[in-house]
Amino acid sequence: MQHLRRWFIALLMIVTTAIGLISWQTQTVAQLPTSNPQQAPADLTLEAAGLTLEKLADGVYGLLASTDFPPTAPNIAICNGSIIIGSDGVLVVDPFQNEDLANLLFSTVAELTDQPIRYALNSHYHFDHSGGNAAAEALQYPIVGRGPIRDFMLTRNREMDPNVTPPDLVLQQSGELWLGDRQVQLVEFDGHSGGTDLIAYIPDSDLLIAGDLLFTERIPYLGDGNIRVWQDTLGQLATAYPTATLWPGHGPLSDPTDLMALQGYLKTLETLALGWKADGLSQEAAIAQTPLPQPYQTYLFQGMFPGNLEVAYQQITLGQDDAASIQAYFQAQAPALRAL
Repeated sequence: MQHLRRWFIALLMIVTTAIGLISWQTQTVAQLPTSNPQQAPADLTLEAAGLTLEKLADGVYGLLASTDFPPTAPNIAICNGSIIIGSDGVLVVDPFQNEDLANLLFSTVAELTDQPIRYALNSHYHFDHSGGNAAAEALQYPIVGRGPIRDFMLTRNREMDPNVTPPDLVLQQSGELWLGDRQVQLVEFDGHSGGTDLIAYIPDSDLLIAGDLLFTERIPYLGDGNIRVWQDTLGQLATAYPTATLWPGHGPLSDPTDLMALQGYLKTLETLALGWKADGLSQEAAIAQTPLPQPYQTYLFQGMFPGNLEVAYQQITLGQDDAASIQAYFQAQAPALRAL
């Protein structure tokens, strides 16, 4: 508990939202919420949601999403979720894209432990990881995020998430959270989501919850990523956590070799884009003549590939640091998702 108190005090100093400051200054650790989750629809089981519960380490569980993108129904989970159980509470990571799925996550926690949920963490701002925040807010679970996550959610997620609920605790630097005697390190890395990426590392299990800094056996989303920065980050993660088990934002349980596999994919995009530049190709011609490379033809999320080529052309061929059409692919998919 002493560790949790120290982290709680330190966290208050870096919260950027006045509402969050006011509400947390009036709470003590003993008053952290212990509300029971609302029931998900009776027919919404893990199987129906396309989720598989996996034990990742002692007291750490993952919910593996098996769907392709876009999903065929609104209550099929797109991303992976995580449950970290300590001696004095639970941290859940990425409560999926809507409230029903979030409540399914919270109910799953109740089946695994009597410990209350203390925090919900968004590994970054994208809607498929944060659309369930409203359910966490309804249960008074503090929601934790990083950097410009509030602004990004409020300005970029509304088309995909009709009930945007940004975090009330916003980190501006790496830190640590204690669940009784279990430490969870929250560490900032960049490259995928415009400065909102956080990884959660559990030292006692050598387990890294990577969020969307790692896609395993999936084509990544690049709409507001930076191809070169992301490559560097993957190398940094491999160096900093050489023996860790990795739980990605999308795809099955991984190890550091999968960091290098994703780095190789991004390097392929960079090489293609430099070739287009040398050949003087237009963006349209470059995309039209570039099929998905053979090593990635068994991956899910192949619909992301044209958008990845567009980002590569703009960032590498044209030399722009940021994609000209942030979230262009997700925006193109929005009508189909709203119709589900």
